Amino acid sequence: MKAFGKILGLVVLGLLLIVVAGGFALTHLFDPNDYKDEIRQLARDKAHVELTLNGDIGWSLFPWLGLELHEASIATLNKPAEPIADLQMLGLSVRVLPLLRREVQMSDVRVEGLNLNLVRDESGHGNWEDIGKPLPAKAPAGSTGETAPATTASAEGESKPAASERPLKLDIDSLTVNNARVQYNDVRSGQSFSAESIQLSTEAVHDGVNIPLKLTAFLSSGQPVLRARIELAGEARFDRALRRYQLEDMKLHGELSGEPLQQKSMTFSAQGQLLADLAANVAEWNGLKLSANQLRALGELHVRDLSSEPKVSGGISIAQFDLRKFLDSVGVVLPPMKDQTTLTGVELVGRIEGTKNSLALEDLALKLDDSTFTGRLAVEDFAKQALRIQLKNDKFDADRYLLAKSDDAENANAARKAEVQSTEASAVAGPGTSPLPDAPTQVAWSNDKLLPVDRLRALDLQADLSFGVLTLDQLPIQNAELKASGQGGLITLQVLRGGLYNGTFDTHGTLDVRPAVPQLGLTAKINRVPVEHFIKHDGNTPPVKGLLTLDSDLTATGNSQKALVDTLNGKASFVINNGVLVNANLEQQLCQGIATLNRKTLSGEPRGKDTPFEELKGSLVLSNGVASNPDLRARIPGLTVNGNGDIDLRVLGMDYRVGVIVEGDTREMPDPACQVNQRYVGLEFPLRCRGPLELGARACRIDKDGVGKLAGQALGNRINEKLEEKLGDKVSPELKDALKGLFKR
Repeated sequence: MKAFGKILGLVVLGLLLIVVAGGFALTHLFDPNDYKDEIRQLARDKAHVELTLNGDIGWSLFPWLGLELHEASIATLNKPAEPIADLQMLGLSVRVLPLLRREVQMSDVRVEGLNLNLVRDESGHGNWEDIGKPLPAKAPAGSTGETAPATTASAEGESKPAASERPLKLDIDSLTVNNARVQYNDVRSGQSFSAESIQLSTEAVHDGVNIPLKLTAFLSSGQPVLRARIELAGEARFDRALRRYQLEDMKLHGELSGEPLQQKSMTFSAQGQLLADLAANVAEWNGLKLSANQLRALGELHVRDLSSEPKVSGGISIAQFDLRKFLDSVGVVLPPMKDQTTLTGVELVGRIEGTKNSLALEDLALKLDDSTFTGRLAVEDFAKQALRIQLKNDKFDADRYLLAKSDDAENANAARKAEVQSTEASAVAGPGTSPLPDAPTQVAWSNDKLLPVDRLRALDLQADLSFGVLTLDQLPIQNAELKASGQGGLITLQVLRGGLYNGTFDTHGTLDVRPAVPQLGLTAKINRVPVEHFIKHDGNTPPVKGLLTLDSDLTATGNSQKALVDTLNGKASFVINNGVLVNANLEQQLCQGIATLNRKTLSGEPRGKDTPFEELKGSLVLSNGVASNPDLRARIPGLTVNGNGDIDLRVLGMDYRVGVIVEGDTREMPDPACQVNQRYVGLEFPLRCRGPLELGARACRIDKDGVGKLAGQALGNRINEKLEEKLGDKVSPELKDALKGLFKR
């Protein structure tokens, strides 16, 4: 028995020596470089690729099947002269015996200088799509096409793997890729992308265990020009049987620059746990952390229905940051706003829902400076820019976010302000006796562009907003409600309503940007809102106070304040109740007229004080920025005021003729020269008002020509009184009326 065991051991040892000797002889006596042509032909016949071997082939046989390729390239059979990939060196070795068990056990795999060139041509066909495809078979001369299906079926049968075959088991000690490059060009769109200086290294690669890896690369695109440097680290894990792939403790960071960033740079990073479960048709990004310059975000993302219509859900939280600084750091220049401290405190929390065509932020909480919005923001169709807004707000000052006026607008505003101040100074100096103020000439409105017309034409909008307090044009609107929609260039303001200083307002309108020149239509109803809040100017005291009720229906065209005012047309009616003409002593004006009739001179100095009124009303017809008011009426205790004139909104000027009728209030006047007696009752004292609208009644003066006619009327009234006393019942009524009529002309 001992002898048999010894003999068996010697046989095994002999066989091993023979195998080793054979392997040594094979690797030293057999040179694969002598068979490059056969290897190329084998690559054409079996792999259907064009393999070029410019360098030497190095190899070993046992116990590792080692292989090194130098200066090799691969191309498709239909374009063999245009390599898709080439490399300087590929080195790998495989254990021989595990191959018999369909297990690939490899030592270190090294790839040096890999270049991958991907091109999509004018027809949209990619050069990589032909890899592994044989050239179209040429039919032999004289043969028919009836055998082609059989050949195809045979080929398909050969390519179909046997059901009993087990999947390969992959086992690699390490993988190293140095100085690799990937280039992609789309001829049809002109776009190009590249990844250069790719460095990839991993530890042992085994199915079902964590694989530490590191990746660095430089990325770039052609249209627009973008450049990025990235570094990626983490632990990859894959289970091919379960079709489950993970990247744990992923840490990605880098730097981005290029044309969209105006040559500025953005430092970014991303962290988290990534999972793709193809069997369950889902993917996840848990523990998501993002940063981009000053921006910091946390969240998670989940994708389902990967193979059909992917749907995204998750949550995101963006910590408070300065949006102005962030945008400036990435090359975005904000236009000057009225308040340059806005957008310095932005914070967001919300739930994400999306598809490949849409994205929505549900349960949104957005903090914008000192305002908070809650609700929903969504783009329902990226291609149509279908924007959906449903938000509630506590308080929002919209004036702070409006664009600042241009230098031209500021200069024009300063010129007009100087003109008004000059006119106002002369009006206050002597409102009773000074000359009538000149009509203003300076344009009151800006030529600055108001609307982004091109964007509005493409906008698909549905907006529903509510505000606790909305400040708009310095008006604090309580419980404001705004609903608007837009599609195809027609934007409809369905409602803008709210409470205002214990009154209410309600506005509807349309904006049509389909024509070359935008067209605006607006209806507004205001109910018992203090009028002074609408007409105050640069902090000056408004010329009139009172509760305004207004109905208006207006149209205009243009894309600037000036253009809209110059084309303003429509109609309006108004009533102001319980009001005051501020710093306008209408009593003084009337006193001046009566003193003229009495042929006396006022002894007291004019006193500036207000004139209260019970009601001021009228209607307006607007034509190209000029509002004609034919029926101005005012009720003042003891007086009735009638007037007609124009308000030129283009320069904010007025030109009115006003008649003041004494109704019989004979209370003692401040000056003896303007004592009212019965013969002045019913007479209409004429006033002329002209000048900047801001002056109000301070721009009114006695119409001296009209007072001369009024004196004749007063004299006729006095003669008629005497006739009445003298004639009594001595003459017939017809003759009495005829005699009185002589003195009324």
